[in-house]
Amino acid sequence: MSLNSFGARDRLVVDGESYDIFRLDRVQTSHRLPYSLRVLLENLVRNEDGRLVTGEQARALAAWDPAQQSHTEIQFTPARVLMQDFTGVPCVVDLVAMRDAMTALGGDAARINPLIPTELVIDHSVIADVFARPDASRVNAGLEFVRNRERYQLLRWAQQAFDDFLVVPPDTGICHQVNLEYLARVVFTRAGPDGPQAYPDTLVGTDSHTPMVNGLGVLGWGVGGIEAEAAMLGQPMSMLIPQVLGLKLTGELREGTTATDLVLTVAELLRQTGVVGKFVDFYGPGVANVPLANRATLGNMSPEYGSTCAIFPIDAETLTYLRLTGRPEPQIRLVEAYAKEQGLWHDPDDEPVYSQTVELDLAGVEPSIAGPKRPQDRIPLSMASHAVASRLAGGPRAVVQAGGLDEALSESFPASDPVAIDHDRVDDVPFAPCGYGPSHELPSEPVSVTLADGTRAAIGHGHVVIAAITSCTNTSNPSVMIGAGLLAKKAVERGLSRKPWVKTTLAPGSRVVTDYYDRAGLTPYLEQLGFSLVGYGCTTCIGNSGPLIPQVSGAVTEHDLTVASVLSGNRNFEGRIHPECKMNFLTSPPLVIAYALTGTMLADLLNDPLGTDPAGQPVYLRDIWPSTQEVKEVIDECVQAEMFTRGYADVLVGDDQWRGLDIATGQIFDWDDASTYVRHPPYFDGMSREPEPVRDIAGARALAVLGDSVTTDHISPAGAIKPDGPAGNYLTEHGVARADFNSYGSRRGNHEVMIRGTFANIRLRNLLAPGTEGGVTRHLPDGEQMSIFAASTTYAADGVPLIILAGAEYGSGSSRDWAAKGTLLLGVRAVLAISFERIHRSNLIGMGVLPLQFPAGASRESLGLTGEEVYSITGLAGTDPAAPFPSEVAVRAERDGRNTEFVATVRIDTPAEAAYYRHGGILQYVLRQLLPA
Repeated sequence: MSLNSFGARDRLVVDGESYDIFRLDRVQTSHRLPYSLRVLLENLVRNEDGRLVTGEQARALAAWDPAQQSHTEIQFTPARVLMQDFTGVPCVVDLVAMRDAMTALGGDAARINPLIPTELVIDHSVIADVFARPDASRVNAGLEFVRNRERYQLLRWAQQAFDDFLVVPPDTGICHQVNLEYLARVVFTRAGPDGPQAYPDTLVGTDSHTPMVNGLGVLGWGVGGIEAEAAMLGQPMSMLIPQVLGLKLTGELREGTTATDLVLTVAELLRQTGVVGKFVDFYGPGVANVPLANRATLGNMSPEYGSTCAIFPIDAETLTYLRLTGRPEPQIRLVEAYAKEQGLWHDPDDEPVYSQTVELDLAGVEPSIAGPKRPQDRIPLSMASHAVASRLAGGPRAVVQAGGLDEALSESFPASDPVAIDHDRVDDVPFAPCGYGPSHELPSEPVSVTLADGTRAAIGHGHVVIAAITSCTNTSNPSVMIGAGLLAKKAVERGLSRKPWVKTTLAPGSRVVTDYYDRAGLTPYLEQLGFSLVGYGCTTCIGNSGPLIPQVSGAVTEHDLTVASVLSGNRNFEGRIHPECKMNFLTSPPLVIAYALTGTMLADLLNDPLGTDPAGQPVYLRDIWPSTQEVKEVIDECVQAEMFTRGYADVLVGDDQWRGLDIATGQIFDWDDASTYVRHPPYFDGMSREPEPVRDIAGARALAVLGDSVTTDHISPAGAIKPDGPAGNYLTEHGVARADFNSYGSRRGNHEVMIRGTFANIRLRNLLAPGTEGGVTRHLPDGEQMSIFAASTTYAADGVPLIILAGAEYGSGSSRDWAAKGTLLLGVRAVLAISFERIHRSNLIGMGVLPLQFPAGASRESLGLTGEEVYSITGLAGTDPAAPFPSEVAVRAERDGRNTEFVATVRIDTPAEAAYYRHGGILQYVLRQLLPA
């Protein structure tokens, strides 16, 4: 029950229905706030209880100073939680374990139950094993179900055991696209004490690309699974009032550019501007020229430029999209009425105050790709072949003006001697390191392979071996998807075909895509180029790309070829897409097809022919690129609202395999000790009703010493499980055949597998073990080289606590809770870094791991630390739980009788985070709050 200290409660009548609302105009100065902060303000006013959410918090937000970094803590209460299955399964495992712990401590297990709507979409498990054949989707879906039956049984059980918990079954779509097209309400309604309430739809999601729904004007962002679990259990989320960057849009995209080009431009621009941990609001006259699907693409990529969210306001385009996707008319009228009543409707002439503003003329956007290993490293398409050739050669590199290649890419690698290559487009460009070692000289002769059908092909450096139309980022956007289909049609009509060494896949984020492809008659052309449907799910974008063509894989491995993937996704970090692809490039769906036709990144798509027609005439990209008008005509004719209403009518039903799962009933889950997918986690083992006092850390060793931009993909287990690694050995010891290893993501419900895969990414470079890649370290003081997991167990046996030393932007990337869980279970007590990305820092605290920052301007290198020291961290013990948590601690590093001492900043930023840390983690904190007195 809200205290209503602002007198904001009022009624809004729409279509004869009266809704309880909390008016923003009752809070002085609310009109000056950016759109995103207005949504937060309404959230505070409506949820004011005088205890967790106070009037002081609302007044502080209303008085927000855009020029200053706020240190005021507020509590955000999302309307709902969104999960995908990779992160959702461990969330459910944790909740089930909490029920067990609640029972053991004398409480009621049923109190562990979602208190707000929670929706889980199974989208991360399908793998593109089979491709380029009509039955690929059916075969892949069948393999998915065989591999994941135990996980799916857990989720089916949870659906019936927990209240307000919905599961969208496998082979239906990607969570963010399903959220955009079906789940999002824009304006949420729920029964209140005085009748129905209406308020902004808000959410947190256990996937970093949750901000995709920001394109609809819905405020939400990605959090770790542990934060999401707390939100599900009714805990408001603690946060500092954010800074807000206003990105003013003017003009409109010119012919030949796509939403992908726009988002890659924005990702580069905002990474350079610096928006980590900030909100981004789009505003200005250009907003009206950005279709809703393009807005969603921009929101989706917000983690790639580091912002918490990137939101568009509600306007007429929002309503048009709601109608297109089959939302009921009464809901659409409520959205319009509520947004206008609350000052949440976009006014292009209104310019709220922002912490900073940046302007982008949409007309200046040009065709682009991004890579080879970071989404923000945009390359103009005109320079792509130059850039790739320079990296392959280990030297020559195209240099472009501001807005082109990211200089940080070359600075992050050691210099190498220039190696001349025979490529007329880079003869005159300067030399710079490529980033893939000192000796990647292009071979004079490619490697000859014979494919299964007898086709002979030559595979060389720079060849494209994966071309994937994938990911919610682009498959939710009819303009780029229809554009790809039309390009495929024109290519086939001109007699072009994909190169035989390219693995081609089509994995849309919802069934609606294939519906409008069929209706437009484009499916046969896509299939003729090898882009058959492989499934409805994330696939290649999250590393579920499946095996390469076997003969291609053999040539790549035997000859150490630097080959590439191209995908219409949002992530291209090292080792993510496929272990044999050292270069990964993000492109639009039409360009994915174009690169499949050329088969190499060394082709200049703007000037080189894609191939020749039957008459021997060259065919250029410009010859088959569909015009904006062509794309619009197909969309207008073939993308219809009834497709969405029909496609989502039975979205929760699932197929016969899903409905036929054998599941037990009851409030307590029946754990199977023989399961290698779902196991009882150890987080609550030995837990007492009261937390133990916080202790200093003494006699610690460094488990790993890491450089800058180490992502959660480097830390968290992801992708394929290496057969001869610790996780593979564990599965083998438990009778699992190599063919049944599945992926790390599918085994996130088994902590034994996940511990062994933490810090085991094949591209991780642990500076404590120079010259190695992967999960390798040295055990100290003897210096023996071993796996990180083996070192962890050895240290644990000796009672030695562990720390991680890291550089800047530690933990960037996906909101992977296992990057924090695995860190804790390896025995790591603290991470000392130059800086952290928001989600991972929060997740570390949520698991009881202490995040520390080096003094301003200092680093491991400047302090002369090698990681071979013995570390002590003091200033934690003896602090009063009622007092503010220490903001600094003393760190001492001792080696060979010499001490290095400095003061580190404690990155526990709010009182709520301090409470979580004192309790050993957020789940322990919540559990203790729910225990009976």
